[in-house]
Amino acid sequence: MGLKRRNFLYLGGTLAALGLTGAFDALRGLFKGSKGRLEPRYRKNLFVADGKSLVSIVGGKDIKRMIKESVFLIGGFDKIGVRGKTVLVKPNVVAGRKNPTTTNPEVVKAMVSILHEEGASEVFVGDMSALWRLPTKGNMEKTGIKKAAEEAGAKVIYFEDYDFFNINLPKGKYINNVGVSEWIFKVDRVINLPVIKTHRSATYSICLKNFVGATHFKQRPYFVDSGHWEEVVSEINMAYSPDLNVVDGTKIMVEGGPWRGQEKDTDLIISSGDRIAADVIGLGIIKAFGLSKKIASKNAWGQRQIKRAVEIGLGARNRNEIKLLTASLDGNKEFENLIRKVIENIR
Repeated sequence: MGLKRRNFLYLGGTLAALGLTGAFDALRGLFKGSKGRLEPRYRKNLFVADGKSLVSIVGGKDIKRMIKESVFLIGGFDKIGVRGKTVLVKPNVVAGRKNPTTTNPEVVKAMVSILHEEGASEVFVGDMSALWRLPTKGNMEKTGIKKAAEEAGAKVIYFEDYDFFNINLPKGKYINNVGVSEWIFKVDRVINLPVIKTHRSATYSICLKNFVGATHFKQRPYFVDSGHWEEVVSEINMAYSPDLNVVDGTKIMVEGGPWRGQEKDTDLIISSGDRIAADVIGLGIIKAFGLSKKIASKNAWGQRQIKRAVEIGLGARNRNEIKLLTASLDGNKEFENLIRKVIENIR
């Protein structure tokens, strides 16, 4: 009861703050209802070998080539069949600050371009920023993501301008239903395009956390159960599964976050069909720098997002269920050193 009261007070304070600042777009978004109910969007992970989830890490400077190589290593775009299909690319556009607070616009541009080359019939780039950072359009413009996406031929969309559907979460312990953007269901394929960063409330933000941007404001973790941020993040992911995760590791946040923090240039791209596997590898990269106490002090599999995601069956259950594939396009020795640390950190 005390927890519910705390969340109610948090909601009340948020409403008052939004009203005083004149953030009417945010207020409208908060009170927007769901259009109806749908079943979860489930997709089987097709990027596997010998019963293991494939994860690739590719280093270099040529972003488009890195993405191509990264996806090629795990089986290629043919695995999910994008030719003739509509595709939604879901970056992280939580606010108007540039990467690594948000996904690198050059990564967005390269991904859209590649999808067109692979024969996609139409590509959309969409997200919804944090409640008090609306509108998303302004953030897309400030970060350069809108321009980059459109230059590559994508249509840019802002989820708050469209409908949401309610999805039941039968295995939910902290949340039993969530409103999800209609765009997750109206396209043929969804590609998750998060960035790697630390997060003051959720510990870290990579693949699992990126889905929050496609969910209704009323079911955001801080309103649902502020004492179980990480577990709520994992449970809302039962509403969908992306066809592919391509993670922006060109520049990452290794301490602080999600708005501001200590940044490192890592020049990496990670690809996988498994959100847990990709997140564990991303955690191994953050941990290699040893600056985030929350991450450095705990095994990647012990992080609360990962633990709950494993419990509800969202992907790999341990290190033995992951096969890591790596390549450096420019022969950088720092890449080799980082990979050694990552392997040590995810055991």
